[in-house]
Amino acid sequence: MTKPTFTDFSQAIITQLERDITAYITDKHLPEPLHSACLYAMTNGGKRVRPLLVASSFATVSQVINQQNFYKNIGKIDSVRLSMLAVELLHGYSLVHDDLPCMDDDDLRRGRPTTHIKFGEATALLAGDVLQNLAFETFCEQIFAESWRIGNNLLTTFTPRARRMIMGQMLDLNGEQKNLTQAELEAIHRDKTGALIEASVLMGGICGQANEQQLNALEIFSKNIGLAFQVQDDILDVTADTEQLGKPAHSDEKLDKSTYVKLLGVEQAKDYAQSLFDTAKNAVIAEFGNENYLIDLANWLWARQK
Repeated sequence: MTKPTFTDFSQAIITQLERDITAYITDKHLPEPLHSACLYAMTNGGKRVRPLLVASSFATVSQVINQQNFYKNIGKIDSVRLSMLAVELLHGYSLVHDDLPCMDDDDLRRGRPTTHIKFGEATALLAGDVLQNLAFETFCEQIFAESWRIGNNLLTTFTPRARRMIMGQMLDLNGEQKNLTQAELEAIHRDKTGALIEASVLMGGICGQANEQQLNALEIFSKNIGLAFQVQDDILDVTADTEQLGKPAHSDEKLDKSTYVKLLGVEQAKDYAQSLFDTAKNAVIAEFGNENYLIDLANWLWARQK
C-alpha cells in the first residue's frame, strides 16, 4: 500500500483526537460553567500541531506507515492516543491563561471570543487550571495502559518540558518593553514555544520504542522546528491580518515585545526560519529517509499562513 497522504493522515488523527478531547472532559463531570468553558477552549478549530507531531514521530520511528489502515488505526494505540491528548490539553491550558487580561489581554482566539470574554475571568482561570491537571491525569492511565516503562519515560519527558513552558512565559513577560538580544529571545522561545514541541516529538519516539540514536535525531528536529515555529509566528503577526490569524494582528507590537522581526527584519527572519526548518528536516532524513510524516509536517508548517 502506498503511504497515505499527509492530509489523510492528519485528518484521521485530528478526528480521533477531537473525539477523545470531548469524551475525556465530559467524563470528568465538571460543574457548569466550568465544563462548557473547558470544551469551548479545547474545541475551537486549532491546527493540532503538537498531537500531529506525536503521531508523525511515532509513525516515522515505528516504520509501519505502509500497513493498510494504519493511519486510521493509530488512535487505537493507547500510549500514542493519550500522549496526543496530554500535549493538547496542556497547550489549551496555556492559551486560556495567555489570553487573560493579566497576561496578553487578548479578546480573540482562532476567530472566536477568548475563553475569559465568553465565560468571565474567574471561570477561564479555573478552566486553564483543570486542563493542566487533566494533561497530567492522562499519564496515570498511560503508566498502566501498556507498560510501566513506556509510561514512566513519557512522564519524565513531558513533566520538565511543561515546567519549561511556564518558565518561558515568565521570561516573555519579563522581556516586554526591553530590547533583547537574539540569544535572549531564543532562550525565551526554546522554552515557551519549543519545550512542548520537543515533548511531542520525543513522546512519539518513545511510543515507537526509538533507540538512542533515533531519539537524538528527533531531539534535533524538535528543537529546530520549535524555534522555527516561533519565528514564523513573529512574521505572521506583522504580515497577516486578523481574519487570517484568527487573533488580533500586531499583538506583539501592542505589548512592545521583542520579536525576530523587530530584531532581524521580515526578510532576514524568513531566511532564519528557513534555515531552522532545513536543519530539522536534514536530521530526520539522515536517520529515517525523506519519506515520512515528520518531513511532511515540517513542509506543512513552513507553508502555513496562520
